[in-house]
Amino acid sequence: MAIPIINGWRSYYPVANEGLGSSYERMVLNKLLLELYKTNKYHNALESPCFGFTGISGINLVALAQAGCTVYLEDHEPERIELIKASWQKLNLELQIRCNPGYRKLDYPDQALDFAFNFSAMWFVEDLADFISELCRVVREHILICVPNRSGLGYKGQLKGYSASKYPQLRLAHIDPQSIIWYMQKYGWRLLKQDYIDCPPWPDIGMPKEEYLRSFCGKKVLVESKPIDPDKALSIMPYYLGQDPYFATRMMRFHTFEQFAPNCFKHFWAHHRYMLFAK
Repeated sequence: MAIPIINGWRSYYPVANEGLGSSYERMVLNKLLLELYKTNKYHNALESPCFGFTGISGINLVALAQAGCTVYLEDHEPERIELIKASWQKLNLELQIRCNPGYRKLDYPDQALDFAFNFSAMWFVEDLADFISELCRVVREHILICVPNRSGLGYKGQLKGYSASKYPQLRLAHIDPQSIIWYMQKYGWRLLKQDYIDCPPWPDIGMPKEEYLRSFCGKKVLVESKPIDPDKALSIMPYYLGQDPYFATRMMRFHTFEQFAPNCFKHFWAHHRYMLFAK
């Protein structure tokens, strides 16, 4: 969910502490991305926009890069781009990243890319039709779009502090699945699959629990803020660096809940949903 991270994304870089929610989220997303990669053997992949949910930005495609896929990213914030570059340098991985302020144009040749996706990021594009048209032009195989679950209780709760004047960069109409599907079909793509993703046993609060308690309780409850202990920080970065080999196992122990929860439950509880399109 992007609303809580709009003003707080810088906080994840001094000490990588993404929390349990984002860590699980990354692993279920990696599972989906790697399944697609192994089946289709993509040579290259684009994430645009690459800023969308809590945690370190710009590392959603690291697993594909480590598997041998060439990765391209786009972001609209120059400062964040430099921090993303630094994250990839720590991992000793090649990266092509560009600044794209409005995402109206994608500076790639026709059908230059095998695969494109974004995660909770469609509301940052200025014009939905223009962006999807460009995405369809530059991609030749599959497009995966993940959006917040607008029926979810967590999403509805996070809208508590939303207003168009307060968050002009968020265009809520652009995360409507039916609008995305309509435009994709208009440009000649077919919907292969849609489903819920990121449905752990905890609610979608989209922020550290301390901040959530403050926003929920207001001034009635004082929640102590403590400095983050780097040794106790939870992030996928040590896993990518080979320093935490059991990270995936710890995160995926929660996946059983997601696998067996019925869709009627996920409709209200899942944090995100995805749409997979083919040319």
